[in-house]
Amino acid sequence: MKCLLIASESAEVLFYWTDPEFLQNVQSQYEASQEDGQGLPAFEDSISTLFAPIIISCSTMVDMLEDSYASFTTENNHIYILHQFDECLYIAVNGDGEEGEGDLRRKIYVMKKMTEVLFGMVTLSSSLLRKELRPQDTEQRARLWKLLQSLLETYSHLRENDQSFLVEAVERLIHPTLCEQCIEFLERRLVQQLNSSAERAGEEVMHAFILVHTKLLAFYSSRNASALSTSDLLVLIIMAQNMYPSNTDVDDPNPEDVESTSGSGPDSFYTPEPSPTDRDSSSSGDKVRGGVPVFEFLDPDVQMAEDSLRTLEVPQPDPSTPRRVFLDVSLKDVLYPMMPHSMYCLPLWPGITLVLLTKIPTSAVAMSVYTFLEAFAKLEKRLSEGLEGSAATRGQRTIHDVRSKLDKFIKALGPSEIQSRQLQVDWTEFKSLAFTRGGPAFSKDLIASCRKMTTQLCGVYRQCFLLQSGSSDIPQRLSPGLQERAQSMVREKLMDWKDFLLVKSKRNITMVSYPVSRIIQLAVMPCDLTYLEDFPGLIHFICVDRSTGQMIAPSLNLTERNTSELGTGPLAHFIKRKVWSLVNTTRRYLQKGFSTVTLRDGDFYFCYFLWFENETGFKLEAGDIPVLPDDSAPIGMLAWDYYRKLLRYYSKNHQGEVVKCYELLTVHLGVIPAEIILQHCRQLASKLWEPSRNPLL
Repeated sequence: MKCLLIASESAEVLFYWTDPEFLQNVQSQYEASQEDGQGLPAFEDSISTLFAPIIISCSTMVDMLEDSYASFTTENNHIYILHQFDECLYIAVNGDGEEGEGDLRRKIYVMKKMTEVLFGMVTLSSSLLRKELRPQDTEQRARLWKLLQSLLETYSHLRENDQSFLVEAVERLIHPTLCEQCIEFLERRLVQQLNSSAERAGEEVMHAFILVHTKLLAFYSSRNASALSTSDLLVLIIMAQNMYPSNTDVDDPNPEDVESTSGSGPDSFYTPEPSPTDRDSSSSGDKVRGGVPVFEFLDPDVQMAEDSLRTLEVPQPDPSTPRRVFLDVSLKDVLYPMMPHSMYCLPLWPGITLVLLTKIPTSAVAMSVYTFLEAFAKLEKRLSEGLEGSAATRGQRTIHDVRSKLDKFIKALGPSEIQSRQLQVDWTEFKSLAFTRGGPAFSKDLIASCRKMTTQLCGVYRQCFLLQSGSSDIPQRLSPGLQERAQSMVREKLMDWKDFLLVKSKRNITMVSYPVSRIIQLAVMPCDLTYLEDFPGLIHFICVDRSTGQMIAPSLNLTERNTSELGTGPLAHFIKRKVWSLVNTTRRYLQKGFSTVTLRDGDFYFCYFLWFENETGFKLEAGDIPVLPDDSAPIGMLAWDYYRKLLRYYSKNHQGEVVKCYELLTVHLGVIPAEIILQHCRQLASKLWEPSRNPLL
């Protein structure tokens, strides 16, 4: 019983996702009220009618009290979480007890992040975002909603099964030699050849990385590229998994087929099973997505009553067509959010993918638009706070600073496009109000004009980067031939490693077979000790470097062919549930300002530590952690980078130092004395993040 809805203030459905149980429950409610011979209404109309009282009451409370409820629980224990972003109301529902308020709130924020990556700065204008989320063309709407639904399902599947998405940090494959070789290959051969080709249509490859399932094998950024944020990288991994889902039982060879996890494996190579036909993939792929049932009904009446958007056949996009994504860019210490890029997701083998991110030729337009939007947003905020005159224009990037630049920008756009002409009209109106002969007249009367300018600037951005424009015979992307050459080059490089990589991704680090010294490459250690030998009683751990957004943890893969050291029985699943529960518990304590948590639960002892270090590895004195309200954004790095804000807060008292943040979660047997457990945690933390560790990205 799960649902996520995005609606306008007038209860218009902008997007929805439901599981089969929720959909069938809604349909059953309308079956009882329908007269004989009358068909059921479209599901979109049903869900709009069902949620309309909640949406209207929420809007009424905002209008009358300037506040609204954030959550409520019904008599049948259904949990509702609501959050309003501008004029769009997000509602997440759970009725089966599998998700709590924190899970639903996180799902809402992740969905918001998805829309930002897909639509960019259009999300800053509610009226334009409504047009993007609900296109008038039925086929286009079906294609978009199907994409958003599958992205949400992919995220939910990864969060339930992948430790990196549980803690929202990137996991790298631990093989220093191969990683270094691949990074060098991406830099000196692949990216250099792509950027020097005449078939790139003006695009420039800024980032290239290789994924093995969800783990990062190699990542390379060109010298003039901005660092890719952890939040954006996690979303890109979700999108790659959504395009080419991992089926570990099919994709991966048996671990016994690979002689060693520290070499390239035997001379015999894995041949994947034949790809399913369209008939097979449509019949099996629609039933299960990563173990989660997706809209499969046995009742013919319910099936026929499904919304037409669900049953409409949507043509698959061309694989060589890139996906437009909007990512954060930092240039000269200035953050430009939601800058347009093209994402090329090129499958090498099942489970192994090459991803290219390119800078498009007109990206400078997006930077200019953001500069103007920021200036108008600051002015509107100060005017709303009651500041007028010169006080409303203080600070960086004021209207005075961008006035001449905006004049030149509008002139460069030209009057040919309708959006450009409307921008010119609204800008002329704004100048006539703000810059009068008697001096600047910055008063509350300008608020409406500021909002008009915001809408028009977002409209120009939408026209340039989201709408199909230009001559169709001029390709604005890497040519298909160039993409095929890139695939061939990387396949040739990794041909002898593919079996090993697929197994390695499922047994990246193990408690019994992978030596600590080989992970961190410490020559001073006299012998290769395993985690169990070094730390008797340690069952599992997760260590996260929040400064780089990367994590390290023993594998917890409980599939039929890939097992952990705990096996595949009840114990393994029990430990996995405990680890997931521990992460949720520690987040609640961190939200209340606690950086250390120790819990005894039956036969197990759980520990969590958050601490700060300087660049030399010296542990800094623990300070107070800010306490967050219960309805605050979820702690993590995917939907909202809590740790970046925490580092900025803590660094205020350590001026001139590079401050780093780490987290460690451990699970021990309860019979181990507490003082030994704490000693283990200190030793484990120091060994995992030694200064001599391999370069990360």
